[in-house]
Amino acid sequence: MREFIKPAVFLLAMVPFVLLLVRALTNDLGPDPAQELSIETGEWTLRFLLATLALTPLRQLTGQPEFVRNRRMLGLFALFYATVHLLVWMTFILGFRWFAIVEEIVERPYITVGFTAFMIMVALGLTSPKAMVRKLGKNWKRLHRLVYVAAVLGVVHLLWILRTDVSEAVLYGSIVFVLLGYRFIQYLNKKRRAVA
Repeated sequence: MREFIKPAVFLLAMVPFVLLLVRALTNDLGPDPAQELSIETGEWTLRFLLATLALTPLRQLTGQPEFVRNRRMLGLFALFYATVHLLVWMTFILGFRWFAIVEEIVERPYITVGFTAFMIMVALGLTSPKAMVRKLGKNWKRLHRLVYVAAVLGVVHLLWILRTDVSEAVLYGSIVFVLLGYRFIQYLNKKRRAVA
């Protein structure tokens, strides 16, 4: 049964992309398809990022190691949707005008924040293979804690984009806050045990 879990997770993670593709091909993305694609891919990036962050606490709270077996795959899917999000913005909104792209990243804070989150995710994706884990040693864990920074920046980026109806961004932000709070409590407990 366990051997079917990974392919099942992979197929489920591809569903949002396939549905977006179908909507694009059938002209079902509303009056502003580029904006709709941009928002949808951005939100799926956050959803996968938060799902990745939630797996370790779930393992610790339930004692079930199965929760973390697909963590790397979900993290890479977060990077996949982030890459699609960036490509949608570069292609359909800025028409691959490189000067305009650089100008937007430098001059618009919400894009700077989003691009910074993306670059963190790229670094995490590149260092996710087992060979890199061995090569980086203790530094691997330090580097991969930046995933929380990426999540916070992602929420800020979404808040800036939505502006009016920010309910979804607030929901994602609340989840990040809970996950960070859990991580902080675990850190304090670890220090307390070390002192004792």
